[in-house]
Amino acid sequence: MIHASRTDTGRTAAAPVAKPVVLVENPQGRSPILLICEHASKHLPERYGTLGLSADQLESHIAWDPGAVGVAKELCRLLDAPLIHAGVSRLVLDLNRDPSAPDSIWTLSERTTIPGNQNLDDDERAYRVREVYDVFHGMVSRFVEARRSAGQISGIVTVHSFTPVYRGVPRPWHIGLIFNRDERFARRLEAGLRRDPALVLGMNEPYSPADRVFHTLERHAERRGLAPLMIEIRNDLIRTEDGQASWAHRLAPLLREGARTL
Repeated sequence: MIHASRTDTGRTAAAPVAKPVVLVENPQGRSPILLICEHASKHLPERYGTLGLSADQLESHIAWDPGAVGVAKELCRLLDAPLIHAGVSRLVLDLNRDPSAPDSIWTLSERTTIPGNQNLDDDERAYRVREVYDVFHGMVSRFVEARRSAGQISGIVTVHSFTPVYRGVPRPWHIGLIFNRDERFARRLEAGLRRDPALVLGMNEPYSPADRVFHTLERHAERRGLAPLMIEIRNDLIRTEDGQASWAHRLAPLLREGARTL
């Protein structure tokens, strides 16, 4: 496993961002798919304490995507695909947002105020971009370029999870496929998933690129002509290891089949 981190060189009497910020598993994987999980971790570096949140809040979806990294790791194994995932909570900085966006550092997540993220100065914002965003996306860029130069990558798949209820509104979907202009991967998976009539599939649900959730794929896949796909699985279905394994086994053959046609 490869990992990368940065230490605090610009602030005295401040703990560095926890190591690692980004981890790469199975970097020599033979699959032409790169897996990414930006919201894999609920970890808050010591520098940030609890950000004023309770233990229950720090276990909830506002801190990470529960179950997503478990699915991603099992897909990594089943597909023999490389996986890049985060080691820091999205409460520090959301790696799937442009760092210039106001919601790249959440001050309110759904109905939860994040006290430690209120009224941040420009230096702190720049610090988080440098030590978290730049480290993570720098690693992704270098990895993608190396695989591309070697002719070893044709698509990038990001793995996420979503809550069954959002702001009091139930979400019926079991899984959502999020895509933008390049629909190749999404449509191939859609065809496979539609074979199960009991499955409630959302196409660009519960999010779409209009919600600014496509940043990683826009930056690393679309701009390079690689096939992008964002997978969102309802988190009550993947809270256990059995649930994570079940969904990975459902998705792996469809991803493998889809990759052959890219």
